[in-house]
Amino acid sequence: MGDCNIVDHRSLGQTGLNISPIGFGAFKIGRNQKTKYPTDYALPDLPRVETLLNGVLDMGINHIDTAPAYGISEERIGQAIAHRRDEFILSTKVGEVFQDGQSAYHFDADHVQASIQNSLRLLKTDVLDIVFIHCDDRDVWIQTQTDCVATLQKLKAQGLIKAIGLSGKTAEGFSHALVWADVLMLEYNLTDRQLEPVIAQAAGAEVGVICKKGLASGHLDPAESVRFVLANSGVTSLVVGSLNPDHLQENLRIASE
Repeated sequence: MGDCNIVDHRSLGQTGLNISPIGFGAFKIGRNQKTKYPTDYALPDLPRVETLLNGVLDMGINHIDTAPAYGISEERIGQAIAHRRDEFILSTKVGEVFQDGQSAYHFDADHVQASIQNSLRLLKTDVLDIVFIHCDDRDVWIQTQTDCVATLQKLKAQGLIKAIGLSGKTAEGFSHALVWADVLMLEYNLTDRQLEPVIAQAAGAEVGVICKKGLASGHLDPAESVRFVLANSGVTSLVVGSLNPDHLQENLRIASE
C-alpha cells in the first residue's frame, strides 16, 4: 500500500509523540447510527476491519483515533491491531457514550476512571497515548465545574495516559484548555474557519493541534481540503474517517507533498 518511509511524521506539541499528517478516524468501523455523513454505510465485518487497519499502518499512518461513543470501534481496534501496538499512536476519549441510539455524557471522576479502564481493556493495551475530553457544547463548564480534568491529570501521573487534551466546541472552551491540555482536537475546514485564532494560540503555547471534520464529514473536496488544513502551520495532523484504503492513501499522498 505504499512506502511508509515517505511519510513525514510531525512533532505533536510537547508530548514527545511524532505523528503522521493524516490520522485514521475510527468512527465508521464501529458505528453507523446518527452520523453526519452524507450517505449511509454498513458496518464492516471483522475481517474487513483487520484488512483496513493493518493497511492503514502499512501505508504509514501511525495515528488511530477512537472513542467509547464510536460504538464497537475500540473493541475492533483491539481485535485487529493490538499485536502491532508499538507501531501506532492511539487516542481515545472520555465523557460521551453512545447506547441504544442516544448519546449520554458523564464527566465525574468515577465515570472517567471506569471509562479509561474499559478502553484499556477493549484496546488491549497498558497505556493510552492521548485521551481527549469528548465534549458537548458545555466545554467550559466541563473543565471548571467537574472532576474530569483533575481525574485525567491523575491518570496521566499514574502512567496510564501519556498526553491529555480537549475535543471541544467553543473558542472559550479551548482557551481554558490551553492551561492544562497537551493537545487540542478541533473542527477546521474550508467552510468553517472560526477556530483559526485558537490554532494560533495553541501554537504559541506549544500545544499540539489535531483537526477533525477537515472534509466536513465528506461534504468537501478531499484534495483541496487536506491541503488547506495542513497548510496552517499550527496544525499537526488531520484525522480522516474512511472505509476506503485508496482514499486514505490518496489523502496521505496529498499531505506528504
